[in-house]
Amino acid sequence: MKLNQLAGRAGSRQNRMRVGRGIGSGKGKTGGRGIKGQKSRTGVAIKGFEGGQMPLHRRLPKRGFANIFAIELNEVNLGRVQTAIDKGELKVGEPINVGALVKAGVLKRAMDGVRLLGKGEIKGKLAFEVHGASKSAAAAVEKLGGTIKVLAPPKPERKAKEKPVAKGSQVPEAKEAKSKEERPKQEKSQEKSKEGKPKQPEGKTPAPKGEAGETKS
Repeated sequence: MKLNQLAGRAGSRQNRMRVGRGIGSGKGKTGGRGIKGQKSRTGVAIKGFEGGQMPLHRRLPKRGFANIFAIELNEVNLGRVQTAIDKGELKVGEPINVGALVKAGVLKRAMDGVRLLGKGEIKGKLAFEVHGASKSAAAAVEKLGGTIKVLAPPKPERKAKEKPVAKGSQVPEAKEAKSKEERPKQEKSQEKSKEGKPKQPEGKTPAPKGEAGETKS
């Protein structure tokens, strides 16, 4: 083998097609574009254009939304785990988690975790540390004395929202407490007003305001 004998694979290097060099070349006139005008030019993207009418991708309604809090989990079946154990890629005594599965080549990347599914069979007692497991997978693992530790936190329970209190209004309990504080003050003020008034002699009625102190001229 010499340097002058090195060559690429057959078909890996091809000459560029020279267009617009006459009809004899097979790519003359329109140069493979097949049409004149805008569609024959470079840098033109008119896909989805329908002559000015509302295009299909805008006529159809929108559906759903993109959940920015969604968790992307890998899915692994019991049969795939058992195959890795038979090949010696996974050890029975060690816990089987995302890191172990990636290291063994069962998963390409860790992503947000792994979910265990029940397709296939396992032969021995295994300890899994996963972010979720189906009912059939959990039953199959526990049947052989294995354990499944779920790493994903439970969903928090939603609490009922309390109605906001408007400005100026008070909570009934606060109103009752305020009224209890004001009662002794009101009673004291009433007692003071009674003490300040002069006592009327018994048997006499007070004269009306217009008649008291008037003399006939």
